[in-house]
Parts: sequence; structure tokens; C-alpha cells
Amino acid sequence: MRGLTFKRGIHPNYNKEATSSKIIETLMPKGEVVFPMSQHLGGSCTPIVKKGDRVLVGQKVGDSAAFVSAPIHSSVSGTVKAIEERRIFRGTKDLCVVIENDFTYEDAPYMSENAISSYTDLTKEQLIQIVKDAGLVGMGGAGFPTHVKLAVPPDKEINTIIINGAECEPYLTSDHRVMIEETDRVIEGMEILLRVFKKAEAVICVEDNKKDAYEMLTQGVKEKERLKTALVHTKYPQGSEKHLIYAVTGKEVPIGKLPIDIGCAVFNIDSVIAVWRAVTKGRPIMRRIVTVAGGGVDNPCNIKVRLGTSYRELLEYAKWDSARTVKIISGGPMMGTAISDIDVPVVKGTSAILCFTEKEMGRDQISNCIRCGKCVDVCPMQLVPNTLQASALNHKYEEFLSYDGMSCIECGCCSYICPAKRQLVQSIRTAKTAIRSRK
Repeated sequence: MRGLTFKRGIHPNYNKEATSSKIIETLMPKGEVVFPMSQHLGGSCTPIVKKGDRVLVGQKVGDSAAFVSAPIHSSVSGTVKAIEERRIFRGTKDLCVVIENDFTYEDAPYMSENAISSYTDLTKEQLIQIVKDAGLVGMGGAGFPTHVKLAVPPDKEINTIIINGAECEPYLTSDHRVMIEETDRVIEGMEILLRVFKKAEAVICVEDNKKDAYEMLTQGVKEKERLKTALVHTKYPQGSEKHLIYAVTGKEVPIGKLPIDIGCAVFNIDSVIAVWRAVTKGRPIMRRIVTVAGGGVDNPCNIKVRLGTSYRELLEYAKWDSARTVKIISGGPMMGTAISDIDVPVVKGTSAILCFTEKEMGRDQISNCIRCGKCVDVCPMQLVPNTLQASALNHKYEEFLSYDGMSCIECGCCSYICPAKRQLVQSIRTAKTAIRSRK
């Protein structure tokens, strides 16, 4: 383990102090819950219930035959109120299963039947099937189905499992709290992953601004085989998959390749907890821990909430002040999405809801590029963001591709550092979307 950092990047203000020491609180939904059928990368699910059906906690309400997909489960018991298009946090509409909560929270029988006292006798294939049936996806935001990541092709071999506890986005602290409050579950989840990747070593990586979590995890893995911890340098975007791999192993993921091509697999902290819960308790993904923070709330907090719960309920719990809030972001301030509608449901990838005041926004006037090169200096993918933006704005997509524009991870370092306040990452993201649509 070398320098435990990566090339370039930025050091934004952490802004984690408001919630980093607050224990995770539980919020139960007050009204109907809404389950969009597209909560992951890959094929969308199709509803497998109909209006008027009674559903139980943990029951599948959506599924897909596609390999790259993940089923959707109800987080409450109640009656299917509607199957219709509803708006989601991205501003678009998605087909949703709407359930009227009966507040009894009656579990589906199969969950208790699937709970096991020992997983050591399970085969790799059985573990992967459990993860698939539980609808697990990457909880860091990408939403890549976990069972696909576990099903390594015969010609590949994983020798390093990296558990991403960096949580490098400002304001976000849910992973930090999980590492402290559910240390044993994180470690056992890692041990389950090691049973899938029998020749691998697992490393849990924590940024050095979370030393309390690092010390607890280090103590927890002290007597464990093939488990270790790594204290990585606090820098954004340290939590990026490719950059965390470089920090820990010194290996670079080639352009157009995946971590599996260099023998690595990366899992988010909450994804590891979800693996533990699915394998040992027989419970699918039904809850999410969300950080609600920013100057626009009076009770910044980390909330454990059932999937399908409305953003509005979380904001009300956090004592949101709409008068002083000028922007609401779903996710972190660097890679999150600004939203205009708070009556949208929490999904598997919801990590935070941030309410920013005028002071936090810092609305600076956009001006012409001054060719200072700062965006080039900080780009962790070693791209030339100002040139990519010029290609994007002029719709020169072939030129954009020739500059490796599709390699951009949309971290926002370039927009953050730009003295001209140009919306570099937004232009690049739009170009990438247009290129994918053409394909």
C-alpha cells in the first residue's frame, strides 16, 4: 500500500460537521409509497402485481428477465393503489407501483424462511442467487446490480476486494455513521464476499477525516484472515471506483476497461450491509440511509427510511425551511441532481437531500474561458475539460470522442475549480447523453 491517494483532484470544504456525530434515526412513511421500476443500471423492471392486490413487506412488485437488472420489493404492506407514471428525482417520469400503506408492516413469509444461521455451507452460486433475488445494487449512487459484479466470467479472477468507505462528497455522512454503528455487520458482510471470491483479499478504505470509523474497523478485523483496513488521504473524488483502486493497489484501470480486468472489485459500505442482510436475514433492499443537510434545514440528520417514502416527509422531519432554501439537491453537491419537485420517492440510490441557501450556492456570473488550465490540473481522469466543453457546445461529437470524453466520470472537479464559473461538467454530461442516444 503506497501513497494511498491518486493523481490530481480537489479539496472542497467537508461541511460534514452538522451530521457526522449524529446517530442514525428511523423514519417510517406516513402516506403512500411509490416504487419506480428503474432504480438500477440495465433493464427496467415490469410490474408483477396489479391494482387492488394486497402486498406484504419484502414481496416483489417488479422484476425483469434481463441479466443486468434487479427486482424491486415492497417496503410496506398494503394495497396496490395504482400502476402509473410518476415523476422521479431526475425530473423525468417512470412507471411506478403505488402502494397504500396499511401500517401493519406484515412480512412476506419467505423472508423468515430464507433467513439462515450459517452461510458457510452455501456455494458461491447460491450466495450470488440470494443477492440477485434480494435486488441488491450499488448503493453509492451508480446502481449497478450487485449480482452481476459477483458473477465473474471464468477467464477473470478477483484478487482484491475494495470496500469503499471514503464517502468523499461534502455534507454526506451516512456511510460514516454506518461504519461506526454497524461495524460488526460491515465486517461480516466482507466475510460473505470473501466466500464468493475465495482467492481474494478484502481491504476496507476509510478517508483520514473519519479516524473514529477507521479505528473501530481496524480493531474489528484484527483477528480476521484476508481482511484489512486502509486509511486513505482525504481528497475528492477519492470514492471514485478507479481512483480508490489506484490509491490502494497502484494499478490503473485502462480506458474502456473495468476493475474486473485488473483483478479488482469495489463495493460501497451500504452495499456490504445489504449483502449481510440478504444472506443472513433473508431480507431484500427495502431501506436506505439518507443524509438530510444544508443551511435550509434546522435539524440536519441521517435517517433510515423505507424505499418509496416521499422526499417531502424527510424534509419535514429535518425541519426544512422553504423560505431560505434556493436549491435542493438529490445526492451530493458535486455529483447530485438539482430537483424542482419534492414529492418524489426515495429509491435505492438516494444518498442525500441537501437544501442550500443563497450563501451556500454562491451564484457567480459565468464568463469566458481564460485558458488558465486549472480544470486540466485537477481532472482525475487526466482529460482537458475546457476542450471537451467546446466540442460539446458545438455538437462536435466525433471530436469529443477523440478526446476521450466518454471517460469523464462527471465528478465536477473542473466546474468547482473554474474561475470563470463555466458549467463544464454539465456540458460534458449532455454530450455523453447525446452520444449514447445516437448509439
